Order: sequence, then C-alpha cells, then structure tokens
Amino acid sequence: MLMTLTGAYSQRVRAITDSEDQHIFVGEEIQYLEDTAGIYSLSQILSPPLNGRFVNSATNTPQNYHLKSTYWFRVKIRHNPESGKNWILEFFDQTIDDITAYLPDGKGGYSMRRMGDQLPFSEREYAHKNFELNIANDAQFDGTYYFRVKSHQTADAIIVLRSVNRFIRYALDEYFIFGIFYGMVLVFSFYNLMMYLAVRQVQYLYYVLYNLCVGLFEMCIDGVAYQYLWPNAPEWNQYAYGIALYGVSIFALQFTRTLLYTPRKAPVLDRIIVGIMALRTVFFVVCLFFNTDWFSYKFVELVPLAVAFYTGIYIYRKGYHPARFFVLGYTFLSIGFIHKLLLMLHVEGLNFGVVTYYSLSICFVLEMVFLSFAIGDKVRILKRKKDKAQKQIIHQMMVNEKLKDSLNSRLEAQVRERTHEVLEKSAIIAAQNEELTEVNALLQKQKEEILQMNLLLEKDNEVLHTNVVKVTQARVMSAEVDFEEFSKIYPDNDSCFKFLAAMKWGNETASDHYQCRKCGHDHSFHGHTPYSRRCAKCDYDESVIAHTIFQNTRIPINKAFYMVFLMYTTKGKISSHKLSEILSIRQGTCWAYASRIKKVMQDRRKEIAASKSGEGWSLLVLEHSLETA
Repeated sequence: MLMTLTGAYSQRVRAITDSEDQHIFVGEEIQYLEDTAGIYSLSQILSPPLNGRFVNSATNTPQNYHLKSTYWFRVKIRHNPESGKNWILEFFDQTIDDITAYLPDGKGGYSMRRMGDQLPFSEREYAHKNFELNIANDAQFDGTYYFRVKSHQTADAIIVLRSVNRFIRYALDEYFIFGIFYGMVLVFSFYNLMMYLAVRQVQYLYYVLYNLCVGLFEMCIDGVAYQYLWPNAPEWNQYAYGIALYGVSIFALQFTRTLLYTPRKAPVLDRIIVGIMALRTVFFVVCLFFNTDWFSYKFVELVPLAVAFYTGIYIYRKGYHPARFFVLGYTFLSIGFIHKLLLMLHVEGLNFGVVTYYSLSICFVLEMVFLSFAIGDKVRILKRKKDKAQKQIIHQMMVNEKLKDSLNSRLEAQVRERTHEVLEKSAIIAAQNEELTEVNALLQKQKEEILQMNLLLEKDNEVLHTNVVKVTQARVMSAEVDFEEFSKIYPDNDSCFKFLAAMKWGNETASDHYQCRKCGHDHSFHGHTPYSRRCAKCDYDESVIAHTIFQNTRIPINKAFYMVFLMYTTKGKISSHKLSEILSIRQGTCWAYASRIKKVMQDRRKEIAASKSGEGWSLLVLEHSLETA
C-alpha cells in the first residue's frame, strides 16, 4: 500500500487552465512501465502491485527503449469544468504503430480509444497526421490517463495537452510549412528534370530522384504520406520510409559520382562508393524480405553520408570548384543528421523546440539549395569552356578564311600562267599526237606478236613445271631430301590430303579405284570433310586418312609424311631423338609413331624390295586391303 501511494503521489498533476493553450508533459509529469511480455490489461495495470511500478522518465521524452516490449505511459490531468475552451491530448510521434488510450470518466471507469499508423487513417478522431483525442472537461476531478504503446521502431512519447483553438492554429501553420517544403522539393525536382531533358546530363536525373526520395522520406516521417498517399493501406507505414531512405542513399552517391567525376578524378574513392552502394543494397534487400523492423536502424545512413561528404572535400582540395557548394550542402546535412542522432541518444541540451523537430528538414532544404548551386556552377564552368572553345574555333575559321583567300589569289595567278603555257604548247602537242598515233599503231602490232610469244612461253613453262614436279616427287619418293624441300611438294594439309585421295581413289573427277568398304558400291560423292568420299548407295562417309598409316595420328600430316619418308630412306635406322630434332615433335611421340612405321616396313619388306622406281615410301601408306582393291 505504501508503494502504491508513493507511485501515485510522486507524479505531478497538470491542471487545465485557460491562461495556457498548450502544455507538453515532461519529467515527473509522465511515467512509464515496461511490459516485456505484452500481456498486461488495464485492470492489471490499475492493481496496486503494477500501479506502483510506474517510474518517472529519466529524460524529458520517454521512449520504448526495447522494441520487443510493450510500454504503458500515464499522465495526470486536473479537470476544470469552468474552462471556456475545448481540450485535446495529442501524440506528436505519428510513426507509432499502436496506441491504446484509456480515458478516465471521473467516476472510476475508463473508456478505450485505439490509434496508430497500423490502422486506416479514416478511423482517426481528427484528420491530422498526429494522434489526437478529445477529453471530457465537464466535471472537477484529477484523472489519470493510461496509454499502451507498441511500435516496431523507436517511438517518442511526446504527449501534449492543447486547446482545440491552439491545435487548429498549430495545424494550419504546420501544413503551410509542409506546403512550402514539399513545394520546394517539387520545384527543384521539376527544374532539374527540365535541365536533364535539355542537356541530357545524368547528374540532373540523379538529383531529381534524390530530391523525390528525400521528399517521400520526409512525408513518411511526418505522417503526411499516410494521410495523402496511402490512407487505406497502413501496412505501407512499416517499410515505405525504408524504401525512400534507401533511394536517398543510392541516388545521393550516384549524384556524387557524376557531379564530381570520381571515376576520373578519384578512382579509389569511386570504387569505395560503388562498394558501399552494393552493401547498402544488400542491407535493403535483407530488411525488405526478412525483417522490416531493421529499417528503423537509420544510423547506417551515416556511412554513405560520410563517404559523400569526404569525397566532396577531397575533390574540392584537388581544385574542382563546383565541389565547394557540394561540401557546403553536405555540411548542413551532416549537422542535421548528427543532431538527430544525438537526440536519439538522449544527449541533453540539444532540444530547441520546433527548430529541433524540423532540423533535418531544414538541413535538407539548405542542402538542396547548395547542391543546385553546385550543379549550376558546373554548368557555368562547362559553358565557359564551351564559349572559349567556340571563340577559338571562330578565330581559327577567320585565319583559315584569310589563308583561303590568299591561296585562291595565288592559284588564280598560277592558273592564268599555266593556261598561257598550255595554249602555246597545244600546237606542239597536236603535232606530236600525230606522230604518237603512228607509233601506237606500230606498237599495237608488236603487242600482238608479244602476246603470241607469251602464250607459247606459258605452255613451255607448264611443261617444264610439270617435269620439275615429277622429278622432285621421284626424288622425294626414293632419295634423301631435307624437310624444306619435302615441304615444297607437300606444303600443307590440302596437298597431303590430295596426294592420299589420289592414291586411294584416283583423281577428283573420276573415282576409278573407289569401292565402298561397307556395301562394295563403286560410285561416290564428295563427303563432309575435305577429300572424303561418301557412298552413293549406303551413304558411308570415308575420310581421306581412314585405313592409312596416318589414321588416328595427332602429328601434323605433312610432318607425318616426312617421318614416313625418313623411316623409309634410312630403312628404319633413324633414332626417335633425331626425328624429334628434325620435326620439332616430342621424342615420345616420334618413338611411338616410328615404331608403328617400322612394323609396317617389316610386314611389307618383300613389296618394298620388289618395288618399282618412283613408288618408294608410298608403299607404306595404304593398308593391304586398299592396295589389293
């Protein structure tokens, strides 16, 4: 019982008086109780054990210090029926999810009202962004008002007793200020959108998106977005501000990159900015899809803010003048952000009334102004450079015009001189033309004779070339030549395949020796690979190296030819090391292929001994089945 009386009498009572239109409950005037399980009912709260556990707030403005808990707040009001004004209780913090208010009737009973941004806006008692309750003031009594508060983000229990007249004046003034602020956001955005459409510089577009995200974030924080944008969709209140804040960070960093040319002027800082944008995006996705309560951790925005601020200082120190307005803008924004952060940490001495509540909005406006100056300064610098370049171009065009006139005068004089000379020489040229005509006729006859002689020489050259090839082939078949000379006869895969095709099937136009290995048919067409043959009856496609000593070898075909030639001319006595040195092939590969050739030479030693002149090493190429065929 003593505890109950101590709790009851330690709280100060606020009396309604017409001399004061507004009063904010602070200090000992507001008490709270933490309900960690969220299970207490009003009857339990009114019971002496729990009623005595209410404590005074350690700060002027108490909060829900633990987001998982439910908090009970109470204030005491001394009603005055002689007052000539109507009175309301108002909650300033319009981001609170759920408020259940218990209003005393002066007779020991309570009526309940529910408020909060998780309820449709139409259910509010006043169509205002804050939460207001009419209080009855028709009897003299001291009433204790209880408020059960549950919110997913930090909520300030700013409870205000106001007269209705004072509330109307305040609301009109506040909405007028909102109109100015959001009007400035739209004006800045529209102006820069027009600039983007005019000059197509992407920093204007990023600035427009940044301003719109700032405006949306402020509307979410002020409760105006709920009132005007989604009054029947309260679920948006849980994460719309987080989406807007993400857009603020991303577009601010993109604007920083494009305005200050960080990819060119500060590549290291640019990579850091891109990395922070990626991390911020990951955090945003985690908040959006896993836990929207994490959107309330607004202090993470200090990182992109600090990086953008430092980037502006760094670029300005490197001599880029438009960055000075950028630095000024972010200076004010940093002051506003840090001020709000210190207020969240309950640092005393920083509350300056209305200016404190709207400090971040004021800093946003100042930042928008200075960022607009920064963009304008950048445009002025670009225009100055463009004007300078145009003056240089005009000056150069004037110099070129003078040079052109001078050159034209000189050319005209030279043309007159040359025309006179041409006229003098015309007669001489006419006489010479007659002589040239006669000479041309003679030359034409000589040309015809030379053409006939060339035809005869070409025929002789063809016969000589054929003889040389035949002699060289004969030497290659039986004599020892080096790889360079061997390569002149078989310089590439095509010549080697052509030689094999001729050995297997005859020339390309007539398949004299062709016989299908599957069905025995003697007519074929060109196959899928060079020099292959496809049976006209069963479609069996036989490659040119199939059933030859070169089948399944990985050695280049002309080197394989030469290895067969060397093995033949040395009668298999050349070593694999020597072959590797001559052909530039691994010794193991040379040994394996040389062993294969030696085996064929052993199997065909009688045919080799009885071979005719000119056959030589070609006896080793085909399988016996082909030869007999």
